[in-house]
Amino acid sequence: MSEPIYPDTTTFLGQVVTAVIDRPLNSHHPQWGFVYPVNYGYLPGVPAPDGDDLDAYVLNVAVPLKKFTGLCVALIHRRDDADDKLILVPPGQKISDAQIREQTFFQERFFHSIIIR
Repeated sequence: MSEPIYPDTTTFLGQVVTAVIDRPLNSHHPQWGFVYPVNYGYLPGVPAPDGDDLDAYVLNVAVPLKKFTGLCVALIHRRDDADDKLILVPPGQKISDAQIREQTFFQERFFHSIIIR
């Protein structure tokens, strides 16, 4: 039996999108205090399953950002939380599922999720 996936989330796969980065590389989470080893942000005005704006991890970028335009190569669908995360990389870059897991482990370790391509 397959579970429902928020219908609008998968439409971003393969698309170039722009995210506002509200938690840049090496910043601290405002509530939990952990450090972001990647840039993390959201797509303004794009609703997510949890009711907030749709979140995005920006991977393979080694400098803190304020905004990022890149390719959505995957998404993380949390099976135990109503929150999907887009995976954005610079255009032309590739990233494996193992690299996605490694770079998002700091936060995704608390959830049971699948990577969708």
